[in-house]
Amino acid sequence: MLKLRFTDFTLECGTDEAGRGCLAGPVTAAAVILPDGFSLDLLNDSKQLSEKTREKLKPILEELAVSFSVTHIEPNKIDEINILNASILAMQESILKLNPTPNYIIVDGNRFKPVGSIPYSTIIKGDSKYMSIAAASVLAKTYRDAYMDKIHEEYPMYNWKQNKGYPTKEHRAAIKKYGPTKYHRMSFKLLEEE
Repeated sequence: MLKLRFTDFTLECGTDEAGRGCLAGPVTAAAVILPDGFSLDLLNDSKQLSEKTREKLKPILEELAVSFSVTHIEPNKIDEINILNASILAMQESILKLNPTPNYIIVDGNRFKPVGSIPYSTIIKGDSKYMSIAAASVLAKTYRDAYMDKIHEEYPMYNWKQNKGYPTKEHRAAIKKYGPTKYHRMSFKLLEEE
């Protein structure tokens, strides 16, 4: 069972990112503050949920959250500052957009950098332990998937609708055949060594 809070602060926000291991598209983070007494049976770490369930949860979470926000960090920025820093930046920017400002931040994973003077804790597998991080994981994933579906229209040969930019055999074969696009992360190993 997911827990609602890590601390006693009511304005505790959870944050998580999606798309870190992808070869193309943004890394996307979300930050969410959930209200007291919040509960939602279907909610879980987005990786444990079907796409259909995530899409069903998205509007419910958006409606019930005290505040939420989502941030995309584009491939050129990822190449410039590296994927770890881009993931952290996406989470920080999402937190800065929250209104009200959270009193405490819980972060999925083990690396983070401060947002102003707001205290925070990093929690390994936090998306399978705390509701706000799970909610952030669902929003990050659904917003990123929608972004990939949109750019799929522009470059259908990479089939991002299916692989969402992850390094599938099909995606790598398309890069080999057509070369990279402006949406590819040039600092990533796009092709496997022969």
